[in-house]
Amino acid sequence: MEALGFNLPSLLAQLVNFTILLLLFRAFLFKPLLGVMDERRRRIQESLEAADRMRDRETETQKETQTALEEARREGQALIAQAQQIGSRIQEESRQAAQREADVLLQRARSEIALERDNAISEVRREFADLTITAAEQVIKQSLDRRAHQRLIDEVLAESATPGDRGQASTNGN
Repeated sequence: MEALGFNLPSLLAQLVNFTILLLLFRAFLFKPLLGVMDERRRRIQESLEAADRMRDRETETQKETQTALEEARREGQALIAQAQQIGSRIQEESRQAAQREADVLLQRARSEIALERDNAISEVRREFADLTITAAEQVIKQSLDRRAHQRLIDEVLAESATPGDRGQASTNGN
């Protein structure tokens, strides 16, 4: 072995030194190093578990947020639908009120027209009575009792105003 350059006592001393050094490293360095590595692995594992919990919490929060958004959207749509219904109801009520007002105005106009017609007929009758009296006075060239003749003319006109008497008056007068 010496030919190879190995010295046996030196080799044994180195082996003993290496073994002592290995035992010392194992006792004082390797165990504390393993403890530090175990502690680090434990912290990493806790961090990973915390990250998983945070991810789960984030997913749950996203689901809750999505649910809240959907609920808010449904509520908003319900409010819009309700507002549209109220708008339609107000529009219908306004249309009905306008129709009622138009009906009232139409009825009032009809009443006024009927009143004007009746007034016009009365005026025509008075004019006709005056003309008749004037014509009769000129025909007989004397003054007639206006009140008596006016009463007589009003009676004749009243009788001729009824539908049944009109036909008879026209057949009797002709």
